Amino acid sequence: MRHALLFTALVAVLQVAAPDVRAQSLVSAAPETVGLSGERLAQIAKVFSAEVDQGRLPGAVVAVARRGKLVYFEAVGYQDKPANKKMQKDSIFRVYSMTKPWTSLAAMMLVEEGKIQLPDPVSKFLPAFKGQNVSVATSNATTGQTTYEMVPAAREPTIQDLLRHTSGVAYDFVTRNAPVKEAYEKADLKAVGVEIRDKLTAADFVERLAKAPLASQPGTQWEYSLSTALLGRVVEAVSGKPLSKVLEERLFEPLGMTDSGFVVPNAKAGRIAQPLLPHAFTMFDPTVPPANDLGGEGGMSTAMDYLRFSQMLLEGGKLDGTQFLSRTTLALMTSDHLGARPSSPVGPGELLLGVPGYTFGLGFMVRTGAGTAGVPGSPGEYMWGGAGGTFFWVDPKEQLAVVFMSQAPFASRVVHRRLVKQLVYAAIVD
Repeated sequence: MRHALLFTALVAVLQVAAPDVRAQSLVSAAPETVGLSGERLAQIAKVFSAEVDQGRLPGAVVAVARRGKLVYFEAVGYQDKPANKKMQKDSIFRVYSMTKPWTSLAAMMLVEEGKIQLPDPVSKFLPAFKGQNVSVATSNATTGQTTYEMVPAAREPTIQDLLRHTSGVAYDFVTRNAPVKEAYEKADLKAVGVEIRDKLTAADFVERLAKAPLASQPGTQWEYSLSTALLGRVVEAVSGKPLSKVLEERLFEPLGMTDSGFVVPNAKAGRIAQPLLPHAFTMFDPTVPPANDLGGEGGMSTAMDYLRFSQMLLEGGKLDGTQFLSRTTLALMTSDHLGARPSSPVGPGELLLGVPGYTFGLGFMVRTGAGTAGVPGSPGEYMWGGAGGTFFWVDPKEQLAVVFMSQAPFASRVVHRRLVKQLVYAAIVD
């Protein structure tokens, strides 16, 4: 009897002590074994520590994988500088628009199952988005004044439009279409603050957004927007579940992304990274359960969680033997879906990195060629970032997956994204 009790106790101890295999990081390797210089990678911590010392960055976590191996994983600076709390590798970040790739992937899973088709009108799933009007701008060459006229939409926005940001839906802080901006502000459709996340239910969000005019005719131009948040509502309508549940079941749990989601439990609150003060906008409180799962802006994650997601993409939609998406679907998502369409007010590359040379696919910005862009990289690489300072990219040619996590001041995001890109590519020596 005593032996049985001892055995039971030992099993219990082992169960507590043994980590979930899925939650572990990728297999580590020396940088030189995959064609990278460890000495050069060490520059990342030095450079970003200097940024911290000069008050341009609170802190950061950088994770680099090449050929499926984790070769660099470091934290610098502060998780919470006013509290003198050092940054940790498992610090949790508001990823804002890096929620968009998750939602886009969930939508494409439903496409693979035949429940959605890319040409489907949004109104097929959200009837409120039928019969919308467009605010059309006309500039007077003589006076320099811009006037606006409301006209019916030439066609309805589609699921493909939502994925590639050509729906005519806008962002209050991006659009220059005055009537659209005014309508969003009146309806509390402010994406980077707390208004949509904390105040509007999913039904409220859809109703208010459907009543606002479109900023352009659907399908005609790229304008960064609430399109992916709206796509999250489509995923919910098709699946019959909250977006958070869909992502938990189909991405987070099977990928071992144990610290990703739309709310941080109180037990993990001490790991939340904070920005420098003052910052450019009011960041939401991750411990407050949201009024809705905001699929374009509302997520939280860690560097390692997001690296596992990125590595899955790099391996053609598969990781650790689990297939999440067909490689053919991923190839479609990371292709050029804009063609010659113009952008307003700036293009994807200018918005994310401050440089041209990029187009947009279905949920990701995609590099079109080796030149043009003022940062190193490869044709076909894809990426996105978040308003709070986060950034990731996947480079299939170089077999790279990189995640940069920070809660940086709004204006410094572009500089730090370019900087980490430069430092990682400078370490390639094979």
